[in-house]
Amino acid sequence: MSNPRNGDTKPPCLPRNGLVKIPTQPNGLGSASITKGTPAVKNRLCQPSSVPAILSPALAHRSDLPIPSLASPLSLATLASVSSPPSASLVGLNASEGSEQPSPERLPGSPSERQLAVDEKILNRLFWYFSACEKCVLAQVCKAWRRVLYQPKFWVGLTPVLHTKELYNILPSGEKEFVSLQGFAVRGFDGFCLVGVSDLDICEFIDNYPLSKKGVKSMSLKRSTITDAGLEVMLEQMQGVVRLELSGCNDFTEAGLWSSLNARITALSVSDCINVADDAIAAISQLLPNLTELNLQAYHVTDTALAYFTAKQGYTTHTLRLNSCWEITNHGVVNMVHSLPNLSVLSLSGCSKVTDDGVELVAENLRKLRSLDLSWCPRITDMALEYIACDLHKLEELVLDRCVRITDTGLSYLSTMSSLRSLYLRWCCQVQDFGLKHLLGMGSLRLLSLAGCPLLTTTGLSGLVQLQELEELELTNCPGATPELFKYFSQHLPCCMVIE
Repeated sequence: MSNPRNGDTKPPCLPRNGLVKIPTQPNGLGSASITKGTPAVKNRLCQPSSVPAILSPALAHRSDLPIPSLASPLSLATLASVSSPPSASLVGLNASEGSEQPSPERLPGSPSERQLAVDEKILNRLFWYFSACEKCVLAQVCKAWRRVLYQPKFWVGLTPVLHTKELYNILPSGEKEFVSLQGFAVRGFDGFCLVGVSDLDICEFIDNYPLSKKGVKSMSLKRSTITDAGLEVMLEQMQGVVRLELSGCNDFTEAGLWSSLNARITALSVSDCINVADDAIAAISQLLPNLTELNLQAYHVTDTALAYFTAKQGYTTHTLRLNSCWEITNHGVVNMVHSLPNLSVLSLSGCSKVTDDGVELVAENLRKLRSLDLSWCPRITDMALEYIACDLHKLEELVLDRCVRITDTGLSYLSTMSSLRSLYLRWCCQVQDFGLKHLLGMGSLRLLSLAGCPLLTTTGLSGLVQLQELEELELTNCPGATPELFKYFSQHLPCCMVIE
């Protein structure tokens, strides 16, 4: 499960038999095939949790009980060993149906302590402190813990990832049987990501997942062979879907979009689908009047497509991401700013034909923007930053990664932006120490990325300690970032996470 600017590499976590597979790791923790939120959040999912001591002092000192204390973080390996053999690696509703789960009477400790260990009021508070993968392991400890953990409230916002080969069991006869998805239904998952599926697989999923008809709100299909017919059946049967993602699906055509898209869809993401061009945008604009968010990565979409949006969408659409749309030029930007004047989030990442003039159009017409991504736009210069600083007074996030023509002069323009909280300057190869001095007065900055900036020295970077409100500083592949500098930051920016 799964953001945008980063390509996080995670261990393969594949569901099997309706369960979540937890690969064995040296620290005893697993990594669930469930993701949530931004890459930074994903990275924290697999970190050990520090749990406050909400249990009695007597239990806090018992080393034989699977209960965490403030002084000692919970060992999931110890917890799992209470009920699971060392070889157990599958977590889910069905995982415990075929194996013996310990009852409260078999847990270690006195009767009163055993009763406390399965007290639902305590467990309901305790389990909020664990990540998704840790919850999957904790659900194996006993039936009482599983019953508490399988409440939908613990899984809100998480999306299971199901690969094709994990959707079927091979029977002794050699025939395939679709797995039970009851474990997911109990936890109330309202979104799924299906990888490598066909039309038949999608039909099987609809027939076997109890919540598919009305309860699933979000569907993501990646690297799948879904055709126009399969897309039509899916959206016709799954009446609750309002968020749809199609990535790497090369077998559906624009005709399939015309026949299947439904007005209830409010968020659509289409990327790396070979048959998507201008006619696909025409279908989207005509059939999705309530669209609030559109993410599009298509090499064949031209300026013409950005004029298709209707007045209704101009009112409702607040997020537009055009990633690596190589044919989009400043003319397309003209069409976009007039069609969608209420945008608050805009990405032109990889739209390499857009120049400073296009940015000027954005700044003059989209005054409500709070996030702007111009990464991988090599024609953007300092002049574009002057337009941004002059007109986009509500901007909170600005991404300028790989804008190789930006210099210290451009940073001097940005220094006047009092609302800017996140600034990304990865691999801006002309930024120097003098440019950083312009940023030191930006008290609103909370996140600053200078990864890969080759001209920054230790002396220039050390001045960043003046940004006392900074929460995250990225210095990956920055030659001026030395071990001594990181030690200096730890002393003078104790509340800032410095990424080496």
